[in-house]
Amino acid sequence: MRIIGFGDIHMSLGQFQDIPGIESANAVILTGDLTHFGGADDAQEIVDRVAAVNETVFAQFGNVDNLDVDDYLQERGINIHGQARIVNGQCCLMGVGGSNITPFNYPVQFSEEEIGSFLDTAYTQARKLLASAQKNNLPLILVAHAPPIDTRLDELSNGTHVGSSAVRKFIETVQPAVCLTGHIHEAKGEDAIGSTVVINPGMISEGGWIDVTVEDSTVKTYLT
Repeated sequence: MRIIGFGDIHMSLGQFQDIPGIESANAVILTGDLTHFGGADDAQEIVDRVAAVNETVFAQFGNVDNLDVDDYLQERGINIHGQARIVNGQCCLMGVGGSNITPFNYPVQFSEEEIGSFLDTAYTQARKLLASAQKNNLPLILVAHAPPIDTRLDELSNGTHVGSSAVRKFIETVQPAVCLTGHIHEAKGEDAIGSTVVINPGMISEGGWIDVTVEDSTVKTYLT
């Protein structure tokens, strides 16, 4: 199976429709910041445009989406913030949106304790889904809008690391196969925490996206 992931859209999808094979991918994941300080109407515009190319979309809000974006995604049935889903019977997807606390008073910011709680809730749901499906060997893919702290992916241009300690703790403990992240536009790249591959594609308007393939419970990733 194949998943395409991108985020930090900020109302600008660039040429996302030209991603090779996006229309036939098993799912498209929007990792956060669908809008630019916008609400449900703006989020709907973005999701509708993506769904017109591939109808299987999962998404979560980022730190510059308003809170009603979360409600909209939930009503549409595609929200992964604090939730888990089995995708195509071949992997388990779980997410945490928003960001950790910043000095900038963004619309959606959480304490590290809150982020940890969202992750625990989603992971509990993931384990229940896997047990119910009798597929405990399926790889886990974490979508965290805020990157784990102290990696290449949370470093500002001045060298300061601003990621989430709760996301890092979860990765260190659970070791999902992959963590798709974003938030820090200038920190596009790949890193690893233990056996977990962590990827920040940067902004989709600048051509950044992630290709994830799963075959026989083995996950491979490609960053453009």
